[in-house]
Amino acid sequence: MNRTVRISRDQRGAAAIEAAIALPVLVSMIYGIFTIGQMFEANAGIQHALGEGARNGNLCLSVTNGACALPTSKQLSDKVNSKLFGTSSGTFDAPSVDTSTASSGYVTITVTYHQAPQFAFFKLPTINLSRSKRVYLADTPPTQSTCNSATTPPVSCSIYTTT
Repeated sequence: MNRTVRISRDQRGAAAIEAAIALPVLVSMIYGIFTIGQMFEANAGIQHALGEGARNGNLCLSVTNGACALPTSKQLSDKVNSKLFGTSSGTFDAPSVDTSTASSGYVTITVTYHQAPQFAFFKLPTINLSRSKRVYLADTPPTQSTCNSATTPPVSCSIYTTT
């Protein structure tokens, strides 16, 4: 009985046990905060690049017979790609330009970021972050089929060019 009372009052080692319980939780929380920070950084990079692409899409490169020569979809994609920044632990997909709505006066640029976080001995599911921006064009081109069938397409048909 005397030994049981002495062991129950002994506080040596209690701090080590508490640390062993709390430390994994603390490290997991710090890692989670770091991963979320990386996603915010990638999101900021995507938003910046999409903004630069939208500004570039609003340009009238040259005026011929009162119509604007618009940047090509390749030029828009290249502009967005050149302005992307973010973490090196993930990957950005090539920006895509949806020109199906160009005859309505706008196109949509989309960028996707993928990150597969790894923690100690296990890998977490891949996080996908996708952002799009609608770019209003300086001139409204005709439909792509009209541009393709015209013998001399208007200069605004340049938005459909992918090279």
